[in-house]
Amino acid sequence: MGLWRKLIGSALVLGGIGAAAFWLLTEPKRLDAATLAELGAGDATRGERIFWAGGCTSCHARPKSEGDARLELAGGLELDTPFGTFVAPNISSDPQFGIGNWSQEDFANAMMRGVAPDGSHLYPSFPYTSYARMNPADVADLQAFMKTLPAVSGDAPDHRLSFPFNLRRGLGLWKLLYLSDEPVVALAADAPQQVALGRYLAEGPGHCGECHTPRDLAGGADKTRWLSGAAAAEGEGIVPNITSGEGGIGDWSQSDIASYFETGFTPEFDSVGGTMVEVQRNLARLQPADREAIAAYLKAIPPHPNGYPARASPAG
Repeated sequence: MGLWRKLIGSALVLGGIGAAAFWLLTEPKRLDAATLAELGAGDATRGERIFWAGGCTSCHARPKSEGDARLELAGGLELDTPFGTFVAPNISSDPQFGIGNWSQEDFANAMMRGVAPDGSHLYPSFPYTSYARMNPADVADLQAFMKTLPAVSGDAPDHRLSFPFNLRRGLGLWKLLYLSDEPVVALAADAPQQVALGRYLAEGPGHCGECHTPRDLAGGADKTRWLSGAAAAEGEGIVPNITSGEGGIGDWSQSDIASYFETGFTPEFDSVGGTMVEVQRNLARLQPADREAIAAYLKAIPPHPNGYPARASPAG
């Protein structure tokens, strides 16, 4: 009996240590004071550029919205994934149902650390793994612009997730593996400023890698195959390879890519399709210099073969 008591006692001690370690490792981590100091006052005019670069309407406007209704960020879009169904929330300026009462610090922590105002982890269906690379001042500008948009009442439905994915605390471990503010593609010190700007727009607010990069079993982006294409998050489709590797867009010139962003037409005069339709509509709202910069970046990054079995053209 004495031996069994010792074994049980040891197991309980080890279990307690493990639980404490898990709790500490998974604690949501907010931005530090130095980063918060970089936010600044926020400028709505500059923030509009970040709004379109980030494609906020693609997920947070009501599905199939057109015209000015695209600026009503009521949420409701459903994303059916192997982990469950994620629903885009209301992020309008409504103080009750949206984020109108969020402080600048609340907004920045959600964007760059995936932490909600109540201190809980946000699910990475919201692409904070990309937004973590953003300039804090751009985050403040984005919030300033979003405050000018219509307040929309009404809650979007909750996520529908099964165990264990409905336990947000475990996302702390996921973030340890996948959340980083470091650029994905290393550039030479003398890289053209245009390419550096394109990297920022594509890897940060534009979050291109969230769809165009293969994911592992835990749902994290495989950065060794950055932008090589992936199985679509929903259904059986694919998201194309947008590197210059085999199966990608190596035969597209920089001007071809920039023109596609503006017009929605490929060099072969095929038109944009699928979920890229919404993305292209947003990119068309950017200044030509920004579209050219993203195109220059895509031409400069390492080529990779398709991250999926080739089943469609790069325009898909």
